[in-house]
Amino acid sequence: MKKKQLEIINASFEHIDQILDLIKKVYTTMPGYSEEMLRGQLTHYPEGHFVAMMNDVVVGYSASIRISGKKALKEHSWKEITGGGFGSTHDPEGDYLYGYETCVDPDIRRHRIGQRFYNYRKNLVKYERLNGIVFGGRVPNFHKKKNKIKDINKYVQAVINKETTDPTLSFQIRNGFEIIGVLHNYIPSDIESKGFAVHLLWKNPEITESTPLEKKQKYLKKPNSVRVVSVQYQQRGIKSFADFAQMVEYFVDVTSDYKADFVLFPELFTMQLLSIENEQVSPIKAIERMTGYTEQVKELFQGLSIKYNVNIIAGSHPTKVENKVRNISYICLRDGSIHEQAKIHPTPDERYWWNIEGGEKLKVIQTDCGPIGVLICYDSEFPELARHLVNQGMQILFVPFLTDNRQGFCRVKYCCQARAVENQIYVAMAGNVGNLPRVHNLDIQYAQSCILTPCDYPFARDGIAADTTPNVEMVAIADLRMDTLKEARVSGAVQNLKDRRHDLYSVKWHKS
Repeated sequence: MKKKQLEIINASFEHIDQILDLIKKVYTTMPGYSEEMLRGQLTHYPEGHFVAMMNDVVVGYSASIRISGKKALKEHSWKEITGGGFGSTHDPEGDYLYGYETCVDPDIRRHRIGQRFYNYRKNLVKYERLNGIVFGGRVPNFHKKKNKIKDINKYVQAVINKETTDPTLSFQIRNGFEIIGVLHNYIPSDIESKGFAVHLLWKNPEITESTPLEKKQKYLKKPNSVRVVSVQYQQRGIKSFADFAQMVEYFVDVTSDYKADFVLFPELFTMQLLSIENEQVSPIKAIERMTGYTEQVKELFQGLSIKYNVNIIAGSHPTKVENKVRNISYICLRDGSIHEQAKIHPTPDERYWWNIEGGEKLKVIQTDCGPIGVLICYDSEFPELARHLVNQGMQILFVPFLTDNRQGFCRVKYCCQARAVENQIYVAMAGNVGNLPRVHNLDIQYAQSCILTPCDYPFARDGIAADTTPNVEMVAIADLRMDTLKEARVSGAVQNLKDRRHDLYSVKWHKS
């Protein structure tokens, strides 16, 4: 299977030729840039220019400079504000980031590359302690509606009221930008926008006071927080892999709308695929069939993680490794990379009915939200495993689980809560509900998925950041503050990690 590798990096001179090709492809009715202009842009403010790379090919470009609020917030043209496209107006003391270019390869749409660029700009603004972001946004649908809505101000208001749509302006409004006016003759050669642009502003919430815009904005995340979603997935009969993919994509799509950073699915939830043939088979034959879906499962979740810009812990799936079968969790990050974590301790039933063998490696996975770890169900009941991951720097532990009764669920839940307390980490759990009557050893389910915290003053009173109604298909969502976690480790009421007696005991992984 060919891997899709998508990443956002700072643009450099080596990307210029590809950026020029991209600009020609995107702007067929407008003048593009010259090589000299791009060199000027990258020289004046290299930190403000990004490219989206897919399989080492430039598929998106974002350009910005720093400008004083005095210039950025008043009427201006694109040529004036950018120094004719060279970026020579960059002011190192400017208190606003001015975005003057965002383009994406039209053949690589629906991968949320524009969203990623906006997120990188916002992070840059926060890092450099700027007041916010300003730019003139195009309105490419205005020329289509010119006969019905002749006035640009009425057109903008119609988009705000959702009486008409403009793909660019609607996208910017959804991303929390405030409309502060209309710029006339912004880019005269922009025929689609009739030369107009909408003057847009995003205020840095870490600098300015909370504004009405922020209060209206749906699903706003607090600074320094990581949004985690646990999916309590209902098992039901299906007729094809496409049915399975459709249900999975629904959850990924919805949680992406909530701006999730991580989505966790349950252990062995892919066993639903056995209902396609609706045939009661022996456990060994069932597992053999399941291993045949491995590549399709990996390809599905890798594609969804890129498309919806979210890191996915894809539950777990029976996978053939040489001549063994292992219960493996596939962690598909939004940059396109795929990581694996095998279950270390198969349960007695897994060993007896399915001949599943345990894995031998346990490693932390580096993500854009910090280091994470995965322990599949029963593994969470072994404290040494979580401690081994914490020794490697883990801050969030993901536990996909499958339990058939309340007692089994409680074992996993109480152990996960203990792992959160003793290691001062966050723990997310996701389980199955529903039933698959014709699948041996997976006929009934019991789950109450949740997201757990340490038990200390900065966290939830009972150590539960969010949970679900038992045995109902739904999701649990929580914002996890990583700065609060670090503070608790250093100066909490108890400091488990800090107070460990390294002179008396340790956890050592014997198999290298």
